[in-house]
Amino acid sequence: MKVVRSPKQIQEIVRKIKKQGRSIGFVPTMGALHPGHLSLIRGARKDNQAVFVSIFVNPIQFGPREDLSKYPRPIKKDIALCNKEGVDFIFYPSFKSMYPDGFDTYVNVPGLTEGLCGKFRPGHFKGVTTVVNKLFNLIQPDIAYFGQKDYQQALAVKKMAEDLSMPLAVKVAPTIREKDGLAMSSRNKYLNPSERKDAVLLYRGLKLARNLINKGNHNCVSVINSVRKFLKQGRTISVQYISIVDLKNIEPALILKGKVLIALAVYAGKTRLIDNIIVKI
Repeated sequence: MKVVRSPKQIQEIVRKIKKQGRSIGFVPTMGALHPGHLSLIRGARKDNQAVFVSIFVNPIQFGPREDLSKYPRPIKKDIALCNKEGVDFIFYPSFKSMYPDGFDTYVNVPGLTEGLCGKFRPGHFKGVTTVVNKLFNLIQPDIAYFGQKDYQQALAVKKMAEDLSMPLAVKVAPTIREKDGLAMSSRNKYLNPSERKDAVLLYRGLKLARNLINKGNHNCVSVINSVRKFLKQGRTISVQYISIVDLKNIEPALILKGKVLIALAVYAGKTRLIDNIIVKI
């Protein structure tokens, strides 16, 4: 395994691999790797002949009051985990190499990024799609891998790739959870014991919504209110949003039919957590 810091060097490596006719699987990350990331790496390893992982805490997707400065950066541990999983190359660029002086080009996917998290994190998805576009241009993957927990992000990236005629596939893998159901996230490390205890309510609340729908309650407002009431038992929990949306366009579901996404974002103390499930009616 090789750790590469230079964008030019990673391009040279990619050119050689492409010339050899080998397929590239790519997992973009901000580091602080957990079993959710590792499951994506394993998928990439299974499907492709070369596996690339990027580790880059992308400043332009963080808002001014968000956790950029304290975001975990255990790079030595991340490198060891990638090595163990059979990653071929880690791309670990500096901020300066990704955003040199005078950088002024951004990629935006409106519509898909305006609801759910986009409503509360202005500019976030613009930062995500910009950096992912740069990474796709550098690494030229055949398949890129994302987790369902970040469903809105994955959908925006997929739309970007389609609209810009990028010759790659975007695979969305199931959310990996702790034994008690909490979706794995690098930000779970921020939670104190009380907040960690309350955080399990997120997935339980989503399952409550699914059960209500499966039992015939197709009133979105009623289902959402039931989940909101359920989450109130968590003393450290404050709800940012609970939404039931169309799976393809993230628009609020008016009629519950086919497949819908039930998504939520809450604060457990000062830590923002998201989760979702897909429900088939």
